[in-house]
Amino acid sequence: MPIDPEMPSSRPDRDVYTVSRLNREVRLLLERGFGTLWLEAEISNFARPSSGHWYFSLKDAAAQVRCAMFRQRNMHCALTPRDGQKVLVRARIGLYEPRGEYQLIVDHLEDAGLGALKRQYEELKNRLAAEGLFAAERKRALPTLPRRIGVITSPTGAAIRDILHVLERRFAAVPVRIYPVPVQGAQAAAQIVAALELAAARADCDVLILARGGGSLEDLWAFNDEALARAIVASPIPVICGVGHEVDFTIADFAADVRAPTPSAAAELAVPDAAEWLRGLAGLTSRLRRRMEQRLDDARQRLRWLEGRAALANPAARLAQQAQRLDEFEHRLGRAWRHAATARLGAVTALRGRLLLASPAVRMRQAGVRHTALGARLQAAISARLRRASDRLVPLASTLNAVSPLATLARGYAIVSDEHGHILRRAEEATAGSVIVARLDTGRIRARVESATEEP
Repeated sequence: MPIDPEMPSSRPDRDVYTVSRLNREVRLLLERGFGTLWLEAEISNFARPSSGHWYFSLKDAAAQVRCAMFRQRNMHCALTPRDGQKVLVRARIGLYEPRGEYQLIVDHLEDAGLGALKRQYEELKNRLAAEGLFAAERKRALPTLPRRIGVITSPTGAAIRDILHVLERRFAAVPVRIYPVPVQGAQAAAQIVAALELAAARADCDVLILARGGGSLEDLWAFNDEALARAIVASPIPVICGVGHEVDFTIADFAADVRAPTPSAAAELAVPDAAEWLRGLAGLTSRLRRRMEQRLDDARQRLRWLEGRAALANPAARLAQQAQRLDEFEHRLGRAWRHAATARLGAVTALRGRLLLASPAVRMRQAGVRHTALGARLQAAISARLRRASDRLVPLASTLNAVSPLATLARGYAIVSDEHGHILRRAEEATAGSVIVARLDTGRIRARVESATEEP
């Protein structure tokens, strides 16, 4: 029976896949080959079973792909998707092995429109920051007590009511000028810029408050306008920006000289607290009163002192005092003279004794006695030193004479060298016809070698 070459049993060396193995390796290839990617598409077939996981499809006009977003990921998502919503997702490609269907495993999901606005916001923020528009050293300090405050906001919103309420509560004496503008919509940014330019032209306000209430990113978008940011920076009047809630940050917040978390907080920053000023004024009044009372007390004491001096200025009283002082000085002078004379006499006596001790004759006699004693000690030391050196020299000379080469020469030996002075120790160092010099005990012999024989 012929064997079919295509039958698997006829080729045992073939690598045969199972479906499970195939799906597993395809999944690994997909996960390793693509990594994490971003995808913008429309949601359809959204499902949320009791497990809490989300299952849906992402589609465009020509294709769709299945997606899964597990509970530990979607619980951090700020929105709940709905069919037809356009979203931006971050996902990795995977394969559902039991059915062999590839899908996207989503770990982040956001509204596509909101994501575009956020990207636009970040790009503008980074570009203006690089230009130095948000630098802290550019921003100006607010006046301690403004003469007039300008408020740029909607005249019908809650923000203007909050601002006026805070200003009246904190410092009602400061006048307010309102520049009504829309704070939402396509034309809002341009009208806010015009209000800033009008306030700068009038120059009747010391500080400007730019404010509106909270809202979504789209509601606050007018305050993320580049022209508005540059107008705030160019304004000669310091600008406080209080837009939205505490968590809302707009480009106008970064460009303003001071950012307030809310419109009410902006009003609090614009003026000081009148109650604190009144307490401070009361404290200053109290200090001034105490200082004036202290000055009056000092003046009274000085007046009494001057009255006492006037009484002391009587001529008879002054003469009596001067006479008493003269007697006291005379008595002190006598005591001082006697004390000085006694001290001088003692000093003369001490100097006489020192002079006698320093007499040249006495010092010469003392020096002669000392010289005689030192001479005797020196002579004795020299004699002892010479004896010790002689005792050491005699045996050393005997030892040196015993090992001296001259003593060896005296016994009949000679020191032989060539004509250059090199000592010859072996017969083979002298060649026939060469000149040698033999040093004897009492002279030298110069000879020519006839032959040289080496003997053991």
